[in-house]
Amino acid sequence: MRAFVHVDLSAIAHNIGQIKSSTNAEILAVVKADAYGHGLVPVAIRALESGATWLGTALLEEALALRSAGINAPIIAWLTPPHENFAAAIKWNIDLSVSSIQLFEEILGKAKELGIKPRLHFEVDTGMRRGGILDQWDDFIAFALEYRDEYTLVGFWSHFARADEPDSDFNANQQLEFENKLMALTAVGFVPEIIHLSNSAALLSIPPAHYHMVRLGIAMYGLSPDVKTMGQGSVFNLRPAMSIKAKLHLVKNAKAGDAVGYGGTEILTRDTKLGIVVFGYSDGLPRSTSNKVGVYYDGCRAPLVGRISMDQCVVDLGLNSRARAGDYVTVMGGDGYTIDEWADAANTINYEIVTRIASRVPRIYS
Repeated sequence: MRAFVHVDLSAIAHNIGQIKSSTNAEILAVVKADAYGHGLVPVAIRALESGATWLGTALLEEALALRSAGINAPIIAWLTPPHENFAAAIKWNIDLSVSSIQLFEEILGKAKELGIKPRLHFEVDTGMRRGGILDQWDDFIAFALEYRDEYTLVGFWSHFARADEPDSDFNANQQLEFENKLMALTAVGFVPEIIHLSNSAALLSIPPAHYHMVRLGIAMYGLSPDVKTMGQGSVFNLRPAMSIKAKLHLVKNAKAGDAVGYGGTEILTRDTKLGIVVFGYSDGLPRSTSNKVGVYYDGCRAPLVGRISMDQCVVDLGLNSRARAGDYVTVMGGDGYTIDEWADAANTINYEIVTRIASRVPRIYS
């Protein structure tokens, strides 16, 4: 195996345990984007075994894949544009989020054909200006009242825009808007079974926003929602679940003055051994991290040298390295450069690093 992602499912379980100890709310394990690159079904199963009671996906096809794998826990899919396979969602008892009258009408129409009441969550826009009901609010509520016997209202929810900035007043303003919309909803007779607002950042920093259920995303994978504003995941006793190893394709001696890689952007300043690692930007390494981070081998960090290529990268192993072709190096996580270090080198966030690891890299679980 030329490279693999190791997913430590015990870390997933540990992280859920940490969150459970800090809240009385139910835990929805967010497994969208192939469980943030960690593997949809294995992570979902371990999350449920570890105390999560719900699963959340962005896409309907992800939710359907969970049902096809035999998972019967409550699932919500929240990013479903018109003309999705709502018949399958309703048949498979998948909760759907609605945030427009158009989508509401389509789901009810499909449900009527099937003779099955759909399970719905009303999403309200409280300030992020992304998903959720905004200008249609009054008309939406009127529509919901008119057809209230044709569906089951399970949830009412919204999403924080700046919960990873715990000191921002924007969070309190959003929660107030959420409470106002909730009061308006209950004033006309609606009683949602589950109220949910908190993502990972909010569940770690805004306890009053936990309500009935919290949506545990990046923190479940052992990573901080924002390293700069909230600190490393270790601050919250979280354990990263992902690490990546790849083989050395070649090890060769190179001389001071040699230019390395496309464009010769790196000139060696000393004689050394170079390792060619069979892992590149098609596997998920950001090309922008060239010359900034590296790999770990035999107790030492070996920095990247030159530009990352599509399927490989070059590292400086040091003149006295004992590395041989065929040996594994740690690309990220584990004992190597952390996922947060890769994110910082790429001027991005840890979410992007883990979710961009290509599907062609096998996931190994323990």
